[in-house]
Amino acid sequence: MLEIIEKLLILQDRDRQLMHIRAQLGQIDPERASLNAKASSTQAGLEAAKLRGKQIESEKKQLELGVEAKKTLIEKYANQQLQTRKNEEYKALAHEIETCKADISTIEDKEIELMEQAEAAQKQVVIASREAADAKKLVDGQIAELAARETNLKKELAQLETDRDQLASAVDEGTRSRYERLFKNKGGMVVVGVQHGVCGGCHMKLQQQLIVSVQAQQEVITCSNCGRILYYARDMDLAVKD
Repeated sequence: MLEIIEKLLILQDRDRQLMHIRAQLGQIDPERASLNAKASSTQAGLEAAKLRGKQIESEKKQLELGVEAKKTLIEKYANQQLQTRKNEEYKALAHEIETCKADISTIEDKEIELMEQAEAAQKQVVIASREAADAKKLVDGQIAELAARETNLKKELAQLETDRDQLASAVDEGTRSRYERLFKNKGGMVVVGVQHGVCGGCHMKLQQQLIVSVQAQQEVITCSNCGRILYYARDMDLAVKD
């Protein structure tokens, strides 16, 4: 195998590793954002449960104020009854008192309903608090693991970039430029073998003379279909399949 081909294969291996590491690093921030969103969601559920509890308490206070207002009216009407000597006015005041008592009864029924709702809301707060705490603990652990993985990947990336620079410097500028252009356009598969008479990159059938040139290993040969750099190794079968 040509020395330049050997160098390019090693360089290609490093570049593929770099591509893989960068892809993994590119997933870190979205994963971190997803984890934070998960924790925020459970926290939002807790806040909503607390808010519902506060709303119920506020409604209860309003009802209590309503009862007090009705009791004040009853006291007022009762005093007016004592002062009036007119039968019709007395009956009218009695009717108002009964109406207030009926209103109080209705309000007290609503208070009972709210007490039940308050109890259910408090239970929901307890559940939501536990879920939020569990989610935060889990997410914090996962984010810590993610941070550690990110650190390790960055270290690995830095080492690979250093190795890559050294390997690239060993390839002449013209060949390196062609290789790098192909690597960018062909998705990481630039230096490919010839197997059964076809290009290992585009899988198109190669002309016999091209196959012979690749096997001769005298110069860098490229695929006439896709432009990839071709190479031959002894374990490859050059025989064209029918």
